Amino acid sequence: MSLSFFWSKEFLTNRYFLWLLFWCNALGTVYGYIWYGDQLMDTLEKQPLWQIVFVPDSPTASLFFTLSLLWILYKPKSLWVNRIGHVIQALAVVTSVKYGVWAISIIFAGWSQGNAAAWQDWMLIASHGAMAIEALLYVRFFGFRWVALLIAALWTLLNDVMDYTYDIYPWLPYTLWDHVDLVRNFTVVLTLLSILVSWLALRQAKRS
Repeated sequence: MSLSFFWSKEFLTNRYFLWLLFWCNALGTVYGYIWYGDQLMDTLEKQPLWQIVFVPDSPTASLFFTLSLLWILYKPKSLWVNRIGHVIQALAVVTSVKYGVWAISIIFAGWSQGNAAAWQDWMLIASHGAMAIEALLYVRFFGFRWVALLIAALWTLLNDVMDYTYDIYPWLPYTLWDHVDLVRNFTVVLTLLSILVSWLALRQAKRS
């Protein structure tokens, strides 16, 4: 069996593998929301309730991807259900690429400023790297088009605005507390790059 088999449509869309991927992502999503537990509680105590949806960035990206797999496993006949699925899939790709790269970058930035490395950091690097990779691997099996991608782009940019306007961005390593402006600028640029990468991946997928 060649290595290319593991990147093939035959393997990646195998129902047994899709269910394995679904449950891995579902469990990771639950763990991600638990990881954000303290920040969610802090936000509920200090901020308006409506802002809570913008707090858990990575788990929500993982949730989008987890749900997206259901549209591959069970292709709906309803046009509107399909369209909802396409928006979720577009959100999955843009946000998984964005927050996958963001988390890894922030960890390395924290280390570069003197933050001590912990085993949890390596776990986060592995899991967030997987988020970005799986999103780009599966974009060719998703059915979304340009309108859904535009909605996903606007949502992700809105999330950046909410995060850095109301200070509900993910908690940073203490060594980066004095560099929030730089983190904000990096985050917005990364969002734009993630949208571009998602568009290029989608374009390539529709050509193949």
